[in-house]
Amino acid sequence: MPSVFSVLNSYRIAVARMTDNDITHEIIGAAIEVHKRLGPGLLESAYEECFAHELHLRNLRVDRQVAVPVVYRETKLECGYRIDLLVEGKIVVELKSVESLAPIHEAIILTYLRLSGHKIGLLINFNVAILKDGVRRFIV
Repeated sequence: MPSVFSVLNSYRIAVARMTDNDITHEIIGAAIEVHKRLGPGLLESAYEECFAHELHLRNLRVDRQVAVPVVYRETKLECGYRIDLLVEGKIVVELKSVESLAPIHEAIILTYLRLSGHKIGLLINFNVAILKDGVRRFIV
């Protein structure tokens, strides 16, 4: 019988072999699962907590509320910008629970991608009847 460590290590190896598309597919699947269980209407913070837990259950590494400094004249300034979730150290996930996504929400995730140097982002609005209507993918 394999040890717990070897099983967990094999999961990490499998995740390490995943493409960016595979990871975003898992992220969206996790969001759908959270939305099916909770439905629309909760605060963004509740979705973030449950969504991070669901991603952990899928053996994905998740960093929450990642600080994004603004570089101005070669100086990093902490201005309070935070990425909601950074999955596997490379996929930026911005969560919302709003009536509808607006251009400002898209501008925010594009800014986070630019400032952080990451290339792929997901903007997910949980306050929709069908979650696929609340998911947008960005590549820069």
